Amino acid sequence: MTTTNSIAANAYQTGGEAQNDHVSALKFITCGSVDDGKSTLIGRLLVDSKAVLQDHLAGVQRQGETDLALLTDGLSAEREQGITIDVAYRYFATEERKFIIGDAPGHEQYTRNMVTAASSADAAVVLVDATKLDWKNPSLALLPQTRRHSLLVHLLRVHSLVFAVNKLDAVEDPALAWKHIQGALQAFAQAAGITVRATVPVSALKGWNVVDAHAGWCGYTGPTLLQVLEELPNTPADTALAPAFPVQWVEKFSSSSDTSQGRRVFWGRVAAGTFAPGTAVQIFPSGQLATVAQVLDHARRPKYVPAGTSAGIILDREVDVSRGDWILAAPTAAAAPAADDDFGDTPAATPAWPASRELQTTIAWMDDDPLVAGRVYWALHGHRWVKAKVKAVVHKLNINTLAEEAATQLDPNAIGHVQLVLQEAIPAAAFGQARVLGSLILVDTASHKTAGAVLVH
Repeated sequence: MTTTNSIAANAYQTGGEAQNDHVSALKFITCGSVDDGKSTLIGRLLVDSKAVLQDHLAGVQRQGETDLALLTDGLSAEREQGITIDVAYRYFATEERKFIIGDAPGHEQYTRNMVTAASSADAAVVLVDATKLDWKNPSLALLPQTRRHSLLVHLLRVHSLVFAVNKLDAVEDPALAWKHIQGALQAFAQAAGITVRATVPVSALKGWNVVDAHAGWCGYTGPTLLQVLEELPNTPADTALAPAFPVQWVEKFSSSSDTSQGRRVFWGRVAAGTFAPGTAVQIFPSGQLATVAQVLDHARRPKYVPAGTSAGIILDREVDVSRGDWILAAPTAAAAPAADDDFGDTPAATPAWPASRELQTTIAWMDDDPLVAGRVYWALHGHRWVKAKVKAVVHKLNINTLAEEAATQLDPNAIGHVQLVLQEAIPAAAFGQARVLGSLILVDTASHKTAGAVLVH
């Protein structure tokens, strides 16, 4: 764990203009346990970075004092109960960078909301409330939700994780509490295999070490939380992989008289690799081969489009492609026979993204009913829906000990290893290799509720 002021410095080397465009904006979420101060922290970031107008501040007064949490808790139920229920997004900018903040709820009941926010984030700030811990104990135990959110952030491949130890101003010995809590966080991260970018002691209420430094407090001399965030890298897109493109929408312009290429545009977001004119592709599941004739960006300008970017693809000929299909890199050609008199079978071409019906997965379960073997769900992969049956629950993860425990079911908000069997094969890949191709969601066939987040091994 590092708290130096050179965090990810080499990963964020861009010019002044590039740092202020939407591409370099850092998308991060705040998460952690209930009442750890997530909404207050975001309010402090907005106020101290001068991103809130005076009339807006006047509208979040309680008993003559500014309630920073109200800057993000906008639902009436949130203001009445003093909790965060849904993810609230806020935007602000400094001279160095633009930011998009997602305020995720801390209640275990709303874990699915937190997972939704984390799935598209570049970084996560996990808050730790010092007043809730046995901070005098060097071997103190972290709160279950702190562990759960940290593990989910790690599983979802959020590129950067930062711990912010909050409310140290409310304990008797801030320096001792900081030392013990920092040690507990470091031990937990090492045991879980989580890389932590920084750990910062903060007081969201008073603003210490959030935007402005509070010199020497807790014996900490590192950067403020905002300085850490300004230097974090964006999540790198999977551009080095073979091209893969889930079709979201088919646009027809059959009235065109140009017959030199297909007369439909297939729109979506590139999942992996880069698409450019001349790219040889194969349609999944039909298996038809084609060549990319044109690639359009979001403004319909012809150009090559890398992973993570929306695009429209026009093929060199008319091919039956529908929403939910995939446009994948063409299979690698098989080697030619050694001689003309060699009657051995010609090896089959190797697909760039092999399809499979059986998947070994890690599932973060979010439904109220437990996940058990034999249940059937709808699975969404890219924009393709297929039926998925739970073959077996292999084990569940004990978030306190990080041990893999034998299990026959996954209870709400549990994380475990599950074997799935699909009704149809899909071009799934390991989530650690490709985020889009390696992720699915499970949806209950009766209630249509999102039941689980699936990461392919």
